[in-house]
Amino acid sequence: MASHGVASYNEPARKPPPLASMPIPFVRGFRSLLKGVMESIDAASGQKLGKCIGVYGFYDYDGEPIYVGQTWAKFSERIGRHLTSQRTDTLAYRILDPFEVAEVELWPAEYLRNDPGKIAKLNAIEYSAYRSAISQSKYRAILNEKIPLAANPVELPRSYRFNLVPEELRSDREHPDVRIARRAETLARVSAVAHERGEVSPGLRRVIVIQAVRLADLAAARLAFAEGRRRPSPNAIDVHELVGSVLQESKAETSSDV
Repeated sequence: MASHGVASYNEPARKPPPLASMPIPFVRGFRSLLKGVMESIDAASGQKLGKCIGVYGFYDYDGEPIYVGQTWAKFSERIGRHLTSQRTDTLAYRILDPFEVAEVELWPAEYLRNDPGKIAKLNAIEYSAYRSAISQSKYRAILNEKIPLAANPVELPRSYRFNLVPEELRSDREHPDVRIARRAETLARVSAVAHERGEVSPGLRRVIVIQAVRLADLAAARLAFAEGRRRPSPNAIDVHELVGSVLQESKAETSSDV
């Protein structure tokens, strides 16, 4: 019996569909919201945010910070590579699951584009945003393989924070069982990278531990909910005891060639 569902390929030959129509509704909605972010205007420079340089941060469905980075390319290029499965180290090493990114925050720094000291100044902004993310995190740790270069804290530029999850699809995507499965898959993949390559950075191994903690916390919260108990405290796991300092790279990392 022939199938007539939306996934059926038993239709007569016809013109190929546009590539943009092929992704699932969640991906199409996510990309539409991301496009809107990049077309928003930075009040300080008058430029579209997508054309600006600066620092960016990603947050999960709980508003938990999960990654901070910087770019001298346009935000649209760098963040697009992170979140649309194009090649970056965080994706190549399976560190970041784009489906876990529910919000993005941008600190545009167009005023530094022609500044002779721009490298050090943008590094300082990145490190300050990173420190802020660490202070906001209930784990006091995020998924950066490479900790930004330590610098004296600076006042952050005005930021812009946006939702990236289509509201009508949010309840399905943020369901704890979905997120537990995704985190377990991400942990398995990044662990496989360490297994297969062997010579990986201490930072990648730190990410494995932090991702394992994130998975354990969410799974424990789900169990507590099923049993009618209060969610366990994040302090149930001492992340710093497990991974050491997350404020600057270890000697092993700074002297590593990997």
